[in-house]
Amino acid sequence: MQWIAKDKADPNKVQTLVQELNAPEVIAEILCQRGIDSEEKLRAFFNPRIGDLHDPFLMKDMEAAVERIEAAISLQEGVLIFGDYDVDGTTAVSLVYSFFQPYLQQCEYYIPDRYNEGYGISKEGIDYAASKSMDLIIALDCGIRSVELVNYASELGIDFIICDHHLPGVSLPAAIAVLDPKREDCAYPYKELSGCGIGFKLCEAYAQKNDLDPNTYLQYLDLLALSIASDIVPITGENRILAYFGLKVINEQAGTGMSALKSIAIQKETLGIGDLVFYLGPRINAAGRLSKGTKAVALLIEEDWNKATELAQELHQLNADRRQVDESITGDLKRIVQQQPELLNNTTLVFYDPSWHKGVIGIAASRAVEMFYKPTVVLTGSDGVLTGSARSISGFDVHEALIDCSDHLLQFGGHTYAAGMSLREDSFDAFKMAFETVGQRKISEEDLIPKLYYDAFLDLDLVNDKFHHILQKMAPFGPSNRQPVFMAKAIELAADPQLMGKTKDHIRLNFQREFDRITAVGFNMAVKLPSIKEADTLDVCFQINENIFNGRRSLQLMLKDLKPTSDSGIASS
Repeated sequence: MQWIAKDKADPNKVQTLVQELNAPEVIAEILCQRGIDSEEKLRAFFNPRIGDLHDPFLMKDMEAAVERIEAAISLQEGVLIFGDYDVDGTTAVSLVYSFFQPYLQQCEYYIPDRYNEGYGISKEGIDYAASKSMDLIIALDCGIRSVELVNYASELGIDFIICDHHLPGVSLPAAIAVLDPKREDCAYPYKELSGCGIGFKLCEAYAQKNDLDPNTYLQYLDLLALSIASDIVPITGENRILAYFGLKVINEQAGTGMSALKSIAIQKETLGIGDLVFYLGPRINAAGRLSKGTKAVALLIEEDWNKATELAQELHQLNADRRQVDESITGDLKRIVQQQPELLNNTTLVFYDPSWHKGVIGIAASRAVEMFYKPTVVLTGSDGVLTGSARSISGFDVHEALIDCSDHLLQFGGHTYAAGMSLREDSFDAFKMAFETVGQRKISEEDLIPKLYYDAFLDLDLVNDKFHHILQKMAPFGPSNRQPVFMAKAIELAADPQLMGKTKDHIRLNFQREFDRITAVGFNMAVKLPSIKEADTLDVCFQINENIFNGRRSLQLMLKDLKPTSDSGIASS
């Protein structure tokens, strides 16, 4: 792993911030690196306000969307709330359904089956709406490219409002309203909302136009925070405000379903973004991966505690099952590479096995990137059609790569670092070759070296409760506002390293400081033990976390990487 220091900030701006914040220079340096370099930006960053949210009517087609919903309410029409089966989609459906259901005569929700219908708006979903005499479908976290299906719905007399955050295609669907800040003709100031965030802005707009109490939509910020965390959208601008207040709702007054999920998933007083990503999100996702995504919505809208607890326990068990399947597929990938080491000579990796579970191949692709650090596609299939998930590395846009391979695909979509696709089985070899060709053209040898970017050097003696408190003020952390990573040089061990965990894959170290010691934990770093024991001193990259054990709080370092100190005293690359 190559360690790279982030670019230094303007020293004059850093010194100005030092004076304004009365904080260590390293904190001011990190803030300036992130563009927080003025009094106005400091205020917005450290004191988020709901009042700083953008006017929802700045979004293209918002007026038309609200007017169509008002007509549906007035005419007592049926409305179907349709969304994707992942966390973003199910939280979006839960939020929009919970908000509008009290005002509608007939309102239902629909989550497509991952296996029978696939991603996005489905013909089956439209046919269901028609069978229930629905007049309007509100599609969330999908639909921006569903031109033909929206036309099909129109032929059946069903209108569409699309709330999506993915990149549009060449032409937009002929819906009553297409809400997507990524539209070229949309002037909405913030472009990185999640799908649930678009749904939230729709509710906000309706409430504003109809003079409703803001709490009618703000009460659902717990759902939006879970969406923002799990969909890995940048936690900047409006997303930062929404995540900040959403965490407050989760920790202080979460809905019944969310509270039941929290009680089963994690025993912790105060949850942060990372807890949503690693504990709550996977349990919501497990419903769509191994069963039905509707179970996630059923939990998130449930108001009876006993029923919510039963649903949360079911999702908890589904997640445990998912982990077993995940471990099995990951083991298969390891064995394939061990048996065919020549695969690692390629720039990309493409794996296929018809026995792999369709709901877990995306996670397996992520695991493969972690293990081999190459853009990876994992495919499964049946009846002559393969379905796959792609995950990428820094600097390689996997969605663009799939565009270059589109001649061999039936369908595809996604983002820069994650995408999905389907193809005919007889196109597998051609697709694999085309994907590798794109990789060879766009990826350099340097790109295939994992990078660890650190924010600043830090003397371990500066790590104390006050310093940690200031760092926590920078939360919530996430994309574009990552928890700071520090680098310390020539650190001495104060005791012998210890192995941790059931399988002894992790290490615990004690580092010597001027007057005391500080504990450091490295997950999956047991393989580094021989080099640690041989080194006189270590260079380390780390984050600072609070550890709570038996009611006792202490600070500890969470290691990102470590190396024996080089002769020059600087970590080698």
